[in-house]
Amino acid sequence: MSRLDIIIPVFNEEDNLDKIIKKVEENDYCGLEKRIIIVDDCSKDKSKDILSNYKNHTVICHKKNMGKGAAIRTGLSASSADIVIIQDADLEYDPQDYNKILPHIINNEEVVVYGSRFLENKSFKSFLFLSYLANIFLTKLTNIIFKSNLTDMETCYKAFRRDVLSDVQLKSNKFEIEVELTAKVIKKGIKIKEIPISYNGRKYRNGKKISAIDGLHAIFALLYYKFFN
Repeated sequence: MSRLDIIIPVFNEEDNLDKIIKKVEENDYCGLEKRIIIVDDCSKDKSKDILSNYKNHTVICHKKNMGKGAAIRTGLSASSADIVIIQDADLEYDPQDYNKILPHIINNEEVVVYGSRFLENKSFKSFLFLSYLANIFLTKLTNIIFKSNLTDMETCYKAFRRDVLSDVQLKSNKFEIEVELTAKVIKKGIKIKEIPISYNGRKYRNGKKISAIDGLHAIFALLYYKFFN
């Protein structure tokens, strides 16, 4: 039986942690044996205290804040399962959608599957307007630079067969990890399959970690990983 590692990067999510972990625990995931790897990126709230209660999961705590990319890289370093998927801790994504994504890898149809928030038109209603435009722009720019056909490059739900990542050297510490993962998969000649998922975006900027400067970093990263790495 294939095994699944679920990597959850965390930074200041005390209000959501118990809820998202419960949601992840409750799902069946197509019968896969699962392990939850939670990486706390030196949260300043009570997130670390909350995570101390989860003895049955792999919990790793950074000693200093380094960013989402660093947390994902730490999680991947601790991962050994056949399949890996990334889960944000902010309740914007529903773990039940794993059951739409995972069968494509389990059945050996695909090796990389993304959950797209834009394949169903209703999803745009859950976005802050500027966030919606930024996501669309970055995805279109990705398609132009890498000659791909994606609808949601910045999605959290990226699922990989583990061997795809075995020779990928990731460097990003911040939100540009989304660009780096996508760019390096495409440059390996792998086609990314997209599956429609639900999305319940935060209604206000409060709680959002990503900013306009991260969008500029993403643009730079797209060019960098196209031509230099």
